[in-house]
Order: sequence, then C-alpha cells, then structure tokens
Amino acid sequence: MNLSNAISLYLAYKRSLGHRFATEEHMLRAFRNAVSDRPMNRIKATHVLVFLNGNGPVTECWVKKYNVLSGFYRFALSRGLVTQSPLPHRIPLRTTPAFVPYIYSQDELRKLLAACAAACPGRCHLEGYVLRAVLILLYGAALRLGEALSLTIADVDLAESLLQVRETKFFKARIVPLGRDLTGAMSSYLVIRKDRHPASEAFPFFCCRDGRPVPRHMAQAAFRRARDYAGIERDGGPRRQPRLHDLRHSGAVHRVVAWYRRGDDVQDLLPKLATYLGHVDLHATQRYLTMTPELLHEASLRFERYAMEVNHG
Repeated sequence: MNLSNAISLYLAYKRSLGHRFATEEHMLRAFRNAVSDRPMNRIKATHVLVFLNGNGPVTECWVKKYNVLSGFYRFALSRGLVTQSPLPHRIPLRTTPAFVPYIYSQDELRKLLAACAAACPGRCHLEGYVLRAVLILLYGAALRLGEALSLTIADVDLAESLLQVRETKFFKARIVPLGRDLTGAMSSYLVIRKDRHPASEAFPFFCCRDGRPVPRHMAQAAFRRARDYAGIERDGGPRRQPRLHDLRHSGAVHRVVAWYRRGDDVQDLLPKLATYLGHVDLHATQRYLTMTPELLHEASLRFERYAMEVNHG
C-alpha cells in the first residue's frame, strides 16, 4: 500500500473515534510530500530523518512531528501495512529552549489594534476593522483562533452578552460570557459588518471583503503584518516571535493578575477560568498561565500579606 492510502486509512480511523486531527493531517501530508508517495515498505529511516530534521535545530516542532509519525506507524504496524517502524528509537536533545508564550503589555495591545488598518490595505481580502475585532475577541474572551473564526451571527448574542462556542479543540460546546466593554466592541463591529455584508443567522460573524469566512492562514498573515507595524518583537529569531495565539495567553494571565490585585481567591477562581477557556482539566490551565514578572510580583505580594497575617495571629 502506498503512503497516501495508508494516511487516508489512519485519518479515517482517528476521526471515527471523534478526533478532529487537522494538525496531524497537515503534518502527515507534509511527510508524504517530503518522502514522495511511495510504497510503505520502501520508506527508510533516512527518509524519515530528513523530514524530522528539516532545515533547522531540534525544536518542539521536531517532537510534534515525531509524535504524529509514531501514532501513524503504530497504526500501520497493527494493520500489517509495515513490518517495522523506520522512526529513530531515541529523541535527540532539544537544541533550542522550549517556547514560552508571549504576554502582551497593555501598551502593546493598543499598538497592535492601531496597526490593523495598515496591515489590511485595499488589496487585502481581510479588512482592518475585521482583523481588529478578531484580535479584541481573542484577547477579551481568551478564545482560540479557530473558535473565533467559526462563529456565526447566531452564535453571538450581544443582547445577553454571550457567545456560543461550537468548534472547540475537544468537541465540547461552551457558553462564553462577555464583559461590558467587550460586548460594546463587538456591537460596534457588527454595525459595520451588517452595513457591508448580508447578516442572516447562518452567516459567519467574521468575514472577508467578499463575505466568505476568514481562513485561518489569512488571519495569521494579517496579524504578523500588524505585529511588524506595531514594532512588537522579542529576541530569538523568526521562530520565537509573538504569536496570534499569545493573545489568548495574555487574556488569561491579565485576568489572574486582576484577581490578585482585587484580593480575590485565585485558587477558587482557577477552575472557573479553566471552564471559561474550554480546558478539560485544571492542570492545562495552570500550565497555561505563564509566570510573567507582573504575575509573579502580584503572587509575591499576596504571599507577603498572608505571611504577615500569620505572624501577627
């Protein structure tokens, strides 16, 4: 059996179990393109290493590709499509540090929003006011990009300040409440959107100039242009620059910082944040909250106040 047919079988099997498998499909198709659509038994260890190693150092992407191929070859072995796996037996040491999410400052967020118009000139299929609204929602509601772009008009109930999020990472729909400012921002956006495009309930909430849904790659490319216009960057080269997804991280971290400053019970609120983010367990949320200097400072102040209360008790 050729590689492309084996990949199709594997994808059908995983999706029959309820997995979306979009990222994995992209990696497997890239693997097929890298080694060509040859018979499964003619794919050698050298072919696999060329795909895994790529053109750069061993990064998190190397590990992700390895894990995807490991699952694919376990399936192939169990179905008798191959007699042995060509994957390396050991994962090499990572030569770059693990990626740390970037937490945008309030000033950087303002610059990013101000750059949206310049990032979407007249020849661009995505309009600046749409990109701005997407960025606001990703930060304010801490949504994933796919969740935001999948929203329809019917999913956004601004009268009740609620979002119905259906296209989640774990196939679990959830209701996301919106604050007053975020509701106001989305209401202002919707006025312009309805003036320019048809807006029946089944239509996409975010759309291109021609009314079609905004593709993920288009939103990501426009964001990178806005980030460059805003002058937001960090050390580490092109692979480690602030991402669109980091708006979600920033929204979560800023919320926790606000809780600390108000004196709220953060441990009691974290499970609620996990539900809001659409995480399946609290561990994912705790890992999600990158320790920024601001968050660490607020946590330290809370501990100092607690220690003083104990000492005086």
